[in-house]
Amino acid sequence: MKKNEKLTEQKADLVYLTGERRNIDMEKERSNQRRDSLVARLRASDRTAATELVDIYYEQIYLYLRRLGHDRQVSEDLTQESFLNAWHHIGQLRDGKALDSWLYRIASNVSKLYWRKHKHKEVVGIEGIDIKDSNEGEFDEFGYYEKLEQLKKGIARLPFKLRQTIVLHYMQQLTITESAEAAEVKEGTFKSRLNRALKALRKNIT
Repeated sequence: MKKNEKLTEQKADLVYLTGERRNIDMEKERSNQRRDSLVARLRASDRTAATELVDIYYEQIYLYLRRLGHDRQVSEDLTQESFLNAWHHIGQLRDGKALDSWLYRIASNVSKLYWRKHKHKEVVGIEGIDIKDSNEGEFDEFGYYEKLEQLKKGIARLPFKLRQTIVLHYMQQLTITESAEAAEVKEGTFKSRLNRALKALRKNIT
């Protein structure tokens, strides 16, 4: 009897998990369809789609620029410039799947251009901007929560290319592939930069 009950429970669990997986897959498919539809409308010069793009991505891009070391006002200005550039060059986006990394690439270039023009300006500390949890364990040894402020200061001191890798992959939660595309480098190059950035942080944070 108990064996039959256990089998019944296992079957019920399997049905539940299968249903949950199906729901997740369906939601992901709907999300992909909405993104592809948005990109198609953008490429057709639909200004309503441009407004939707800003509504969906403004906070992500603004935080990205803040985390690269720009102050609030500059980040706002560069965020607006990034979306204007995206609108004017939407024809370059061939694949809707690349929308996220494409927007980050535009914002990265806007940021780099700003730093070239304002070499005298210092990187603004990223105090008060939380780093999202990561499923990967590279930061565990730092005593993540206890040394969060030290970590932020350490990131702010990194050279732009190394800071960018940490921000893209850990703070913005992009995959290695997406991050490499946003940084306009090969995955191997991005991983190398990421390792160098982590080594620098480990050295400076005790």
